[in-house]
Amino acid sequence: MGLGEWSGRLCCTAFLLAVFAPSVSSRQAAASDTSIAVIDRVPRVLVLYPYDERIAATTAAGEALRSRLLEATNGKIDLFSEFLDLSRFPEGDHVARMARYLGEKYAPRRPDVVVALGKESASFVSANRGTIAPGAKIVAAGFGTATAEKIDLPDEVIGAFTTFDILKTAEMARGLQPDARHLYIVGGSSDFDRGWLTTARAALEQFSKSYETTYLEDLTIDEFTERASHVPPDSIILALTVFKDREGRNFIPRDAIGQIAATASAPVYGPYQTYIDHGVVGGNTVTFEALGRTVGNLVIDAIAGKPVSDLEAPQTYIADARQLQRWGLAEKDLPPGTIQMHKKRSLWEEHWAILVAGSGLVLAQASIISVLLFERRRRRDAESRSRLHLLEAVHLNQSATAGALSSSIAHELNQPLSAIRNNAEAAAVLLRSVNPDHQLIQQILLDIQEDDQRAGDIISRMRGLLKKRSEIDWQEFDLNDVTSSAIHIIHGEAERRGITLTSTQPPGELPVRADKVHVQQVILNLATNAMDAMLDAVPAGRTLTFTTGLANEKAELRVSDTGDGIPEERLIRIFEPFYTTKQAGTGLGLSIARAILETYGGTICADNRPEGGAVFRVALPLAHREEQSR
Repeated sequence: MGLGEWSGRLCCTAFLLAVFAPSVSSRQAAASDTSIAVIDRVPRVLVLYPYDERIAATTAAGEALRSRLLEATNGKIDLFSEFLDLSRFPEGDHVARMARYLGEKYAPRRPDVVVALGKESASFVSANRGTIAPGAKIVAAGFGTATAEKIDLPDEVIGAFTTFDILKTAEMARGLQPDARHLYIVGGSSDFDRGWLTTARAALEQFSKSYETTYLEDLTIDEFTERASHVPPDSIILALTVFKDREGRNFIPRDAIGQIAATASAPVYGPYQTYIDHGVVGGNTVTFEALGRTVGNLVIDAIAGKPVSDLEAPQTYIADARQLQRWGLAEKDLPPGTIQMHKKRSLWEEHWAILVAGSGLVLAQASIISVLLFERRRRRDAESRSRLHLLEAVHLNQSATAGALSSSIAHELNQPLSAIRNNAEAAAVLLRSVNPDHQLIQQILLDIQEDDQRAGDIISRMRGLLKKRSEIDWQEFDLNDVTSSAIHIIHGEAERRGITLTSTQPPGELPVRADKVHVQQVILNLATNAMDAMLDAVPAGRTLTFTTGLANEKAELRVSDTGDGIPEERLIRIFEPFYTTKQAGTGLGLSIARAILETYGGTICADNRPEGGAVFRVALPLAHREEQSR
């Protein structure tokens, strides 16, 4: 039975249905004795559509045909399309006028091949071939061999025939609904609809004996909808076409069937691809894409001058996965090879290539991360050992500094201790007097407390210099305070050497984040080096200056002396370990100072002053700026 008669207002869903015979007779069109002559220009193909552009079936098949031709010729082809609109204008005068019009239109560019989609187009071009495209190959498609014989299609016309068997759709429904007891067949009131119903009765004669069968025909669209909404749940509904209802209203079958399926109380099946997306579970059909590509292959062979003969477009089963889910129908009961539309594929099915690549990437990343973690651990261990070595070096340097300043510190400590002793003796004398001056004794006791605090501060600073630690003590402090503390420590030594200490500090704080004792050690190293550099200077000109402030958004300390300066060739090496300009120096003080500052993100540099002597600049990040950057 032919797939499409492409009559009147062929449904958007069917590409052109047909048929008025229960079986398809086998027809093999004889290939034409003439073939297209070899041409030096791009080939021309004219596609004739029987109706207008709103019919989805013919339009979809035509687009698949065009895609196949463009693909096969790499775009080197002229494609023309004409919509004959024979459904709304079937009159003979219109057909004759259309033939004359196309004959004149294509006179300068005669087609090499004419593709007639649907039996109406095939009849039209067969009758008017000499006017429109004399000598052209004719390829007809979209209907069955029985229809071709019925319209007396000339033998030289090549056919891409489609067969349609409503029984296959019914058997698909039975496989999905094995417990169904009722069968309903829906058809409209147009001549085409009635022809379909006649064909269905013959094809389903044996099949329908297993069910309580009802034909829903010659009803209004509202009656169709009402009846379908009240069928028993154990029913199968086979929808053919509804081009026209009992009241004479015209429909595109896809829309009419969609309206019926929307409220149906049982699953609806239909034979056309366009019924998918309109509430139909599925059916057996020839897809538009398959038909278009089949026609395209025939046209390509015809253009090439190869022998061509009739073909049958491949059939397949189509199902809407959403409707299977809606009605609780099992996917496993579908016929083998069924194409499921709108099926939600699993994550693996949807993205298996990406998942495989992603898994490989994850494994590679995991390996890299493992290596990086191992290297990170090694680096941390190395940093920990390096930090421990630095702390040990700093402690040794502190001990050396404390040893170098010990005499001055002892001298400085001796002053408050002597004052305490003298004040205590004076207080004892006053207490032995007949009328002791209590106010004076109270003042003496206050002096003793102040001297004791002074001595305690000196001892505390010494303890900080000599204390050994295994971890850095991070703390936020004012660089001005640490500088002042260092000045107090070296004050006695500077006084002993006849060196004047001066300090210039800004009014505000200079907050930095580091180990306070370590920064203090840097200042002491620079100060002791500066005092050593002024040994040969005139006593009256020995001045050690400490200046703090902001420079390049960092806290900066400058330590300046009035010595002989540093030779230019040695400036670039003075921070190297074991490099020294002193006869008794170890060459570690400045290298340790640089290591300390770099640990806290700081820098140190040296230069000579224009007026004589050297200046060392220490810079540390401001604490609040560091916190903002984290």
